[in-house]
This record gives sequence, structure tokens and C-alpha cells, in this order.
Amino acid sequence: MSLSEARFHDLVDATQQGLEDIFDDSDLDVDMENAGGVLTLRFENGSQLIFSRQPALRQLWLAARSGGFHFDYDADSGKWMCDSTDELLNEMLVRIVAEQGGAELEFDEL
Repeated sequence: MSLSEARFHDLVDATQQGLEDIFDDSDLDVDMENAGGVLTLRFENGSQLIFSRQPALRQLWLAARSGGFHFDYDADSGKWMCDSTDELLNEMLVRIVAEQGGAELEFDEL
């Protein structure tokens, strides 16, 4: 069963809000901007994470210093899964945030 556009937008909105909450609750100095469905996180060292929605593909895209990643929503697990590596978004973010922001954060709720 394919993901409806409305459900897709609800899932991305919830994911982006969850990300904002996690970073707000952390001690990291991160500037956040959410505009036009794109969430940009800027770390103190100038590196960025950019989360953008791709409605036509029903994907959430992540641009990081280590590359660009495309995530499909896996209804069975209730998680976003990378279409090329099968790594879960929450697992990848632990690694990427440690690399770019120098902090260990938990993203289990995503």
C-alpha cells in the first residue's frame, strides 16, 4: 500500500518537529530554520544538515557533509529507512551528529 500524500506530509512534519525538539533539548549550539518544508540545522562549526521533503517520491532527503541520503517510510517498523543502505534515519543521525556536531544524541523517537 503506497503512502498517501497527506500521510507523507504528516510523517515528515512529525519527524522534523521531533528533530527540532531533540536539538532544543540538547546542549548543542545549533541554529534551526524550518521554511517551505525544509529543515536546516547549522552547527557551531559551520556544517549543516538539511532535511527536505520530496512529495512526488514520498521520500525524506538528508544532505550532510558525508553525502546525500534518501529515506522511504517503512510502515512495518514505523521508521524512515535509507533507500541505498537500509540504515534507519535515527541510527544514521547518531553517527552524523557525532561527526558534524561532536555530540552524542539519541534519536530513538524518530
